[in-house]
Amino acid sequence: MQLTQEWDKTFPKSSKVDHQKVSFKNRYGITLAADLYLPKDRGNKRLPALAVGGPFGAVKEQSSGLYAQTMAERGFAALAFDASYTGESGGEPRNVASPDINTEDFSAAVDYLGLHPAVDRERIGIIGICGWGGMALNATAVDKRIKAVVTSTMYDMTRVMSKGYFDSMTPEQRTQALEQMSRQRWVDAEKGSPAYQPAYNSQPAGDAPQFVKDYYDYYGTPRGYHKRAVNSGNAWTQTTPLSFMNMPILSYIKEISPRPVLFIHGENAHSRYFSETAYAAAAEPKELLIVKGASHIDLYDNKAGKIPYDRIADFFSKHLK
Repeated sequence: MQLTQEWDKTFPKSSKVDHQKVSFKNRYGITLAADLYLPKDRGNKRLPALAVGGPFGAVKEQSSGLYAQTMAERGFAALAFDASYTGESGGEPRNVASPDINTEDFSAAVDYLGLHPAVDRERIGIIGICGWGGMALNATAVDKRIKAVVTSTMYDMTRVMSKGYFDSMTPEQRTQALEQMSRQRWVDAEKGSPAYQPAYNSQPAGDAPQFVKDYYDYYGTPRGYHKRAVNSGNAWTQTTPLSFMNMPILSYIKEISPRPVLFIHGENAHSRYFSETAYAAAAEPKELLIVKGASHIDLYDNKAGKIPYDRIADFFSKHLK
């Protein structure tokens, strides 16, 4: 695996942390690429640690890396990783997603952190951003090593792919989508490689929904563009939604309890309902933090000064004792 060694993040490098490119394998044998951030003043003590993933279709050089570096500044070992089949991580074909494998990616990150000499393996939490918020909740429910979880601007990807935004997909539309993707499998099998969807986050039309324009403002401009990100003008395979449409990942959200969950979402985010319904379904202890005036992508980077880093750090400091 050839990992890029120069600093190619969408955010400035902090002088308060040490940064290292690392790799590790998940349970399916896929090699994941990651950035490990450690506080410079850590001394010889073992640290609480965080694995950070997301958004869905992003890479570690974007939001997850920013969150990880910022948490390292606050005293945590933090690992931002690329999902299987994306970014610098392994897996073929490229740019395909799986609710199962991507949940496993979080647990593989916990494997890595738990074996690191700078980490206290009994104090590991995770952060999931956007579509990886749902993956983080699913991983925490099944992986009891994870002691606490934060989701930021969370999407449940299985819900949005199977039911559409605001659960607006009709049974007829669902059947039609599955019919099309099922037949696409024959086309892909005959060709020997998958067909891809249109490029993500191209310049939107003037009458596009505001959140579509917001996505472009992040992924399609120097603010957040990264050449390896699916969302920055690349695309998922056409059949990526298949497994998501038949697998609700939040079925066991109550089993996170008695470990704590903090849901963070923007007041003005189109996706706010994902966090609100997940919060309602979760068992105690749980918190829902609505960030006043924030949109969905305001929690991707800190351009608007809306990411509640101190609240996140306080949450993990309290629960990763």
